[in-house]
Amino acid sequence: MNNIKPIYYSAAAFFALVGCNAQKQVSKSTVPIAVSTPLIINKVAPISDTDLKRWSHLDLIKDTIPGMSVDKAYAELLKNKKGVKVIVGIVDSGVDIDHEDLKSVIWTNTKEIAGNGIDDDKNGYIDDIHGWNFLGDSGFENLEMTRILKKADDGSVTYKNAKADYEDKYKEALEGKQQVDFLLNTNKIIQTYLKKDDYTLEELNAIVSTDEVLNKSKMIMTRVIGQSGPKFSADIEEYKKYIYDQLNYNLNKDFNGRKVVGDNPDDINDTKYGNNIVYGPDKEEALHGTHVAGIIAQVRNNNIGGDGVANNVEIMAVRAVPNGDEYDKDVALAIRYAVDNGAKVINGSFGKSYSPHKQWVFDAIKYAEKKDVLFVHASGNDGNDIDLEKNINFPNDSEDNKTEFVTNVLTVGALNNTYGETVVAPFSNYGTINVDVYAPGMEIYASVPNNKYKYEQGTSMASPNAAGVAALIRSYYPKLSAAQVKKIMMDSGTPLPATVELGESQEKKSIADTSKSGKMVNAYNALILAERMSKK
Repeated sequence: MNNIKPIYYSAAAFFALVGCNAQKQVSKSTVPIAVSTPLIINKVAPISDTDLKRWSHLDLIKDTIPGMSVDKAYAELLKNKKGVKVIVGIVDSGVDIDHEDLKSVIWTNTKEIAGNGIDDDKNGYIDDIHGWNFLGDSGFENLEMTRILKKADDGSVTYKNAKADYEDKYKEALEGKQQVDFLLNTNKIIQTYLKKDDYTLEELNAIVSTDEVLNKSKMIMTRVIGQSGPKFSADIEEYKKYIYDQLNYNLNKDFNGRKVVGDNPDDINDTKYGNNIVYGPDKEEALHGTHVAGIIAQVRNNNIGGDGVANNVEIMAVRAVPNGDEYDKDVALAIRYAVDNGAKVINGSFGKSYSPHKQWVFDAIKYAEKKDVLFVHASGNDGNDIDLEKNINFPNDSEDNKTEFVTNVLTVGALNNTYGETVVAPFSNYGTINVDVYAPGMEIYASVPNNKYKYEQGTSMASPNAAGVAALIRSYYPKLSAAQVKKIMMDSGTPLPATVELGESQEKKSIADTSKSGKMVNAYNALILAERMSKK
């Protein structure tokens, strides 16, 4: 994930073309639910700015954009219908519950009296009015591989693998630092010459000089702007934060972010920790969770920001994902908290490669299944086949990475906004066993803290798009079980193209290699199938 590690495609991608001294980084209706073969769709025009802000809601046939047909579902299937309220648990970095486009859809615990310092509902959490913050005042954390290496070498395969992965990651971070420092210095040369911090491509092209250093800087920044666009300065700063956070916190063996929490993260029975400030000690660091919440539940048609997928939901904020890797204990307790407090859908836009207490999380997922709660999870952003043991993305729903032990986990890969061989986002993990379906995940516009909005991308964005559709189904067809909702979303999806490019290598593979269903989430089709299934 970005600097938080909920799985989010970082700004690093646009630097791939910088070069020089910087290190390289790399119709009349929608598809009927009976259709199981890929379509041939020709994009009629470049996507407009207006459509880009809501492309995930558009329709493949009508708009030639591989959205989820959300607008069509509201216009044709949900008009004049009333659903029940559905609580969606957001297990993430925190949520800005005061955001202008979210505050009206934030869950409130009516069994708790705000501010009295008493656990009125006796659930173990004092004044948990809008959710719970399992991280307390902690914000930054190590990666799990770093935490493993801070312990004694036990000679295990896990320790050996963690050590090798850590060394690769640390080397990449050092190269990234060299790169971003070079770009910052290059940018500074242009800023100094133009006597302004922000400049345009036109102003850059207008520079005429015999200064060799200036001309080299001009060439480099021209390529950066060409790749990144007008927001290049923000992208450089975002990448700087990502790299420096890795070196200062995520990969720093001398850093201990947990000490301020006051619990023992290796004791699942030590549950009296955290607080009720669900956006954490720094609201800006709740960007990821606020964006995820907005994708699902931003108020529709209010002419503010973007529109959420679901119109009859309440967002329960459960903070458990730091800037770094989440602790298994926090994730397990966060899932149980959401289940116990009424969530019917839980979104998990996070993941990691090592999970020392994975059984705690498995047990929590089983508990959610028992209570009929759907857990929607991002597949991860490494561009890997996560069916391979070396690429496992935790948490998952398969203890042996082959056989599902529950029926309530929907794992989601990410889509690009152009239908064709490149429709699967290059960063998206894939797998015929461990990825169920795909949803929009590139350039998704939604809320971020302090009444702002932003485009973000990653399987972190695909997961809440799918969770929003799941919430729609559970709202209008509340008698359907979590397992039925999962099946509906997989069976009713729009087929991916027959051949797609997968992973960062963009190797061409068949539709059968992408996922268990080979399909993209489609709200319109899902609601039709839900209607049929509800009458059986």
